[in-house]
Amino acid sequence: MLGVCNGFQILTEAGLLPGALMRNAGIRFVCRDVALKVENSQTAFTARYDSGEEIVIPVAHHDGNYQADEDTLDRLEGEGRVAFRYSRECNGSARDIAGIVGAGGNVLGMMPHPERSIEPAHGRTDGLRLFQGLIEAIG
Repeated sequence: MLGVCNGFQILTEAGLLPGALMRNAGIRFVCRDVALKVENSQTAFTARYDSGEEIVIPVAHHDGNYQADEDTLDRLEGEGRVAFRYSRECNGSARDIAGIVGAGGNVLGMMPHPERSIEPAHGRTDGLRLFQGLIEAIG
């Protein structure tokens, strides 16, 4: 299951992923390309990326500030469940987290929009590999 932007919010509100999405720092809508660091390349969603690789994916959100208590953040980091992290501060997200996976690895919630970065006409193709990895995983 993939939840992008408001889909990430729904996954947290439904209890499928821990944490919550809050208003961005400065209460501003953020709409721009952002650099992300791939933190975990061992999921179906991230298998076509290299750990540590920097990619560029657009964001467009007002409530994209990921928050969780320190114990939850420590657990996510310790279990390798942080999939993507903003390379530079973007919206106030705790530990610059941009995307996390569920405990079973079959749910990804992320604020950036990989679907807006899948073909050269969009200006970038860094999001395409996320979908290619999913196709390979179910194929």
